[in-house]
Amino acid sequence: MKCVAYSSEYRQAWDEWVASSRTPLFFFKRDFMEYHADRFQDASFMFYDEDKLVAVFPASRRDGEVVSHGGLTFGGMLYNAKVRADTVITSFQVLLDRLREDGCTKLLYKSIPHIFADQGAQEDLFALTQQGAQLVRRDLSSVIHLENRPKLSKGRKWLIARAAKFGLESSDSDDWQAFHDLLSEALERHGAEPVHSVAELRLLHERFPENIVLKSVLHEGRMIAAALLFRFGRVTHTQYLATNDEGKEAGALDALIEKCIQDSAARGEKFFSFGISTEMGGKVLNSGLINQKENFGARGMVLDFYEVDLK
Repeated sequence: MKCVAYSSEYRQAWDEWVASSRTPLFFFKRDFMEYHADRFQDASFMFYDEDKLVAVFPASRRDGEVVSHGGLTFGGMLYNAKVRADTVITSFQVLLDRLREDGCTKLLYKSIPHIFADQGAQEDLFALTQQGAQLVRRDLSSVIHLENRPKLSKGRKWLIARAAKFGLESSDSDDWQAFHDLLSEALERHGAEPVHSVAELRLLHERFPENIVLKSVLHEGRMIAAALLFRFGRVTHTQYLATNDEGKEAGALDALIEKCIQDSAARGEKFFSFGISTEMGGKVLNSGLINQKENFGARGMVLDFYEVDLK
């Protein structure tokens, strides 16, 4: 098996492989991975067995540490349905040998949660443990199983009804500046700021208009609640949620989230994902944040980080 460093000449082959893989997520495509290429040194690889592509590995490198991928929530080896366990194990052996040859000292592997796979896709976790990987971080995320959803809490129902009483409705939006302003205001209370700029949000939406969708609630022409959704086919994920004091009082964000959940179910999707509620590298649970998600019927799913010491 050969391990080949990714370069632009392989762009089409890479994207076609991602689309045919068991985890065909749009943010593994090069148009997404490279929008912030100035911030991350690409260290992606492609694996060939007798000149036949069998896997791709989205990754970035910082000094001697390789991460899968530094600019993504998670990443990992991407295989299609034809690839079997023995090939997966071999590909990891080849990868680690290559990283050592390149002078790397550590591999941080952010595993892909099972809900994003069209088929079983966890041979990589077995292969990692075979290579001495250690679990170094575990975040707690929240997911609604749409075919078996717990009931809304009474508090959520009350707020959703309140929004209806005020006549508030959600709709698609392309006002990225207003959204960024609202999000910045919401994050500022917690001493944070948006990861993406207005220009980056607009660019990514233009590249992936079916996958990156902005929903908002307006009152008297002003945005008071918004949700930036990543649609992955079988899963809709809330990349950002934001509201202001007016929106909170009126239940605007609650009504917006519920509408997004119902739309996801109507499209025949399997899961609705809220993302993590852990802080400080998974060491601390934000109880207030996860309680809000659980009130919509979301329950726990972990995001695991594995480390291989290449020394």
